[in-house]
Amino acid sequence: MLAPVVADKQAGLIPLCQRYGVRRLDLFCSATKGTFDSATSDLDFLVDLGEYGPDVGTRYLELAEALETLFGRSVDLMTVRTVQSAHFTAEIEASRQPIYAS
Repeated sequence: MLAPVVADKQAGLIPLCQRYGVRRLDLFCSATKGTFDSATSDLDFLVDLGEYGPDVGTRYLELAEALETLFGRSVDLMTVRTVQSAHFTAEIEASRQPIYAS
């Protein structure tokens, strides 16, 4: 179950993901578990940016900003390469839902 704030704007994700070279974008945490509070919750995304070239940092930062603009709220954007904790990985896997794949 996707939070309505995400479901309502899912079509807007396609051009953003294409622009920033996203291979896959998943949503996780409260926005997929039914505990999302539209007044206070942020959105948690896990992104695969594909090849890590010299522009990956810029793509990451610009994507995070574009997601915040699209959804009008704070976004936590994690990359698949930065998730290292087994406990946190398990938490992500329990709630993640793919919302874009190239």
